[in-house]
Amino acid sequence: QFPFGRRLPCDIYWHGVSFHDNNIFSGQVNKFPGMMETVRKITLSRAMRTMQDLFPLEYNFYPRSWILPEELPLFVAEVRMMKDRNPSWKPTFIVKPDGGCQGDGIYLIKDPSDIRLTGSIQSRPAVVQEYICKPLLVDKLKFDIRLYVLLKSLEPLEIYIAKDGLSRFCTEPYQEPTLKNLHQVFMHLTNYSLNIHSGNFIHSASVNTGSKRTFSSILCRLSSRGADVKKLWSDIISLVIKTIIALTPELKVYYQSDIPAGKPGPTCFQILGFDILLMKNLKPILLEVNANPSMRIEHEQELSPGVFENVPSPVDEEVKVAVIRDTLRLVDPQKKKRKDTQDSLLRVVSAFCITWSMKDKQHKHHSLKLSLKLKFYLKLGSCPSTEQAEAGEELPEAALPSLCLKQVFPKYAKHFSYLRLVDRVAALFIRFLGVKGTTKLGPTGFRTFIRNCKLSNSNFSMAAVDILYIDITRRWNSMGIDHKESGMCLQAFVEAFFCLAQRKYKSLPLHDQVASLIELCECRLAAVHGKRLVWG
Repeated sequence: QFPFGRRLPCDIYWHGVSFHDNNIFSGQVNKFPGMMETVRKITLSRAMRTMQDLFPLEYNFYPRSWILPEELPLFVAEVRMMKDRNPSWKPTFIVKPDGGCQGDGIYLIKDPSDIRLTGSIQSRPAVVQEYICKPLLVDKLKFDIRLYVLLKSLEPLEIYIAKDGLSRFCTEPYQEPTLKNLHQVFMHLTNYSLNIHSGNFIHSASVNTGSKRTFSSILCRLSSRGADVKKLWSDIISLVIKTIIALTPELKVYYQSDIPAGKPGPTCFQILGFDILLMKNLKPILLEVNANPSMRIEHEQELSPGVFENVPSPVDEEVKVAVIRDTLRLVDPQKKKRKDTQDSLLRVVSAFCITWSMKDKQHKHHSLKLSLKLKFYLKLGSCPSTEQAEAGEELPEAALPSLCLKQVFPKYAKHFSYLRLVDRVAALFIRFLGVKGTTKLGPTGFRTFIRNCKLSNSNFSMAAVDILYIDITRRWNSMGIDHKESGMCLQAFVEAFFCLAQRKYKSLPLHDQVASLIELCECRLAAVHGKRLVWG
């Protein structure tokens, strides 16, 4: 706890909502600046769309999305075009308010004309997505998976996934959406905060039954039916890594704004909640990412009308306690110090045992046994007395179980590094921001970027550069993304960069166009930097 008036710094700060809960200048904080903004439904959808434009096959785990209100005409036109091509297509769409949570404001529609425009959608924008009509069912019920992901570091990127998660069930048997059942939220929406109000919700003392279960119990059930559980886990890991890669460019812009390079400041880590739906064919679909997943390990139970009591939830406790415990173990600032001390002690112990065994051959086996026991205890951080070890007493087991968090990046980095193109575009954007603490690029910074990378020519003058900057910046600012600062945001810069790439490399596919322009810019900026060093 952080007592009022405390002046000494802490090792770890655990904030309730965001990085800005307190002014922190050292230690580690359990929130990244800008994370809440980055995982909002609209920002997430834009980031995923950028990656889908570059890598359509790799990012087909996120439903097709449109942003309201600005893309409503596009949504109407595309749905009409798809219906004209395939008259038998009977789609369903789900509308999610941008800032909504716990199922608030979500509803299903069969036609674009059903979007509720009576409320002020301008003041509460939303995302509309294709609804997954054929989910995997267990006990005839639709369910989703809440997986906990630890983003331990942004630079270098380090990601861990919890080996178990929660499966949250609807409380009415599932039927494919029709005009008659569209409004049955207990059938279509898996949100725990909605279904807990259903009369069919089951609080179970077992992790294998009830309306909330462990994900591992579902995997056991699937495995018993012959499903390829290893492939499913591999697909989920791939989904998580690709999603984080899509989010990191925006996060890096916020990070450098709040914690400028070269200045003292805290480091960050964060537990994220990934909501994933499984289709009938076991393909995982990303629903959303939660910056502040609930860590409650109890639920309210009504004892009598209006009288509630908090009751422990075995399922939540089994999953969430392990996640928080092992997060703290991974970010423990004293860990390295203890490891250095233990390594030194191990070297002393090894030298002592080798010397002892050389001096007296009959003690050779005994000394090896003692050495192994001492090494075992040093790794635990505690050591028995020499008398205990020499007496051959049984040593107690480790105080903590093995980590429930599995590292997936950089462990599998070589399989995903090619996807980090937008990361490199963001690095160019940050390089030309100029003023530290800002998140938007001014016209001078954009012109300097064009000039230093030598992207203007007789066919693309600096006047054309200014027009490109003004057109794109004005359009993005009109969307109401962020009016705190004037200038070009990262997403607008990415759009401008794609335009420049398409202009310069017309015959190539978009991915190759962007990759070629990135390499050209990086090469020319390196040359400029080299000349400055020579002049210096």
